[in-house]
Amino acid sequence: MQIAAYLGLLASSETQLADAFATVAAHHGDEPDVAETCKLLGTWSRDRRQALNPFIVRYGETADDEPERLQMDLFHGPRSGGLGLLHDFHDLDLLATEVRLCWTVLQQAARALHDKSLVALCEEGGHGADRQLAWLCTRIKAAAPQALVVA
Repeated sequence: MQIAAYLGLLASSETQLADAFATVAAHHGDEPDVAETCKLLGTWSRDRRQALNPFIVRYGETADDEPERLQMDLFHGPRSGGLGLLHDFHDLDLLATEVRLCWTVLQQAARALHDKSLVALCEEGGHGADRQLAWLCTRIKAAAPQALVVA
């Protein structure tokens, strides 16, 4: 059984996403809603990561550094201004998409295992990731014209 591999991947992905939200909050504190919302969305990822613990105990966890490498490849130091904010949102969206995909894969495995509690957690985790992605999409749509068109 390989479910431990995806539990490890998801745990690491949620941790990296939470850290990335905290970093963006710190770098763009001058934007009205960015700092507070990013802090909130980061706590959601940390909470979801913690919720995985009983299933990690049950099924095991294979460490995976892929999400950490992905975060290092995406974020390149503090970015400033509208274009920097847009790039940071873009990078957050990529990490959040990784998290969402992991929840989907794990949910399919949970269904195959007939593990109703893990299925329920995956549904909740996927919904939370969807909310993070929806906020990012909205902010990207708002930030793009200002960053790319306005002088």
